[in-house]
Amino acid sequence: MPNLIINFRAAHVGRFLSVCAIAFCLGAIAPVQSSAAGAASGTTAKPSRYYLPNVQASKIVTVTRGGNASAEVTLLTEAVAVKETGPTATIKRFGEVYAYAPSLIAVHRDEPTMITFWNLQSDDDHDFALLGPDSQILMYVDVPPLKKTSYVFTFHQEGLFDFKCLQHQPEMSGQIMVLPH
Repeated sequence: MPNLIINFRAAHVGRFLSVCAIAFCLGAIAPVQSSAAGAASGTTAKPSRYYLPNVQASKIVTVTRGGNASAEVTLLTEAVAVKETGPTATIKRFGEVYAYAPSLIAVHRDEPTMITFWNLQSDDDHDFALLGPDSQILMYVDVPPLKKTSYVFTFHQEGLFDFKCLQHQPEMSGQIMVLPH
């Protein structure tokens, strides 16, 4: 059984890397352009409320709280360096450091994909902001402590989309690569 699991994982990793290489060579993956203000400051302003994509943003991605999905990904929160476990020198210099894992997710255009956010910290709230072209926030949702929260994403445009926890920048971020269908 362990050999079957290793072979299964190896086959999927190999397929994923092949798809990424082909998509990159064909120019299917184009970086999202940042606005001058966002690029200059390197930050994204935190919205005052949580929301899913509006009508305009839904031209890029549709997000629902439920529904059928043909693929599924779990996005974990990770404590890289926190006050409870250290290392003390790192905390003193940088403060607490968190990350999303995996930091790169590949999906296909027009294929509903369930993304489950799993906050593994008991005392730290996180959020998830999906950024579109020009770094506008397409959606902004809460990722509460010790909870799993799922949404079904359907991207309607190919490309590379940034995501981040606006509470823990710049470390807690990643990208969603949308490949051709």
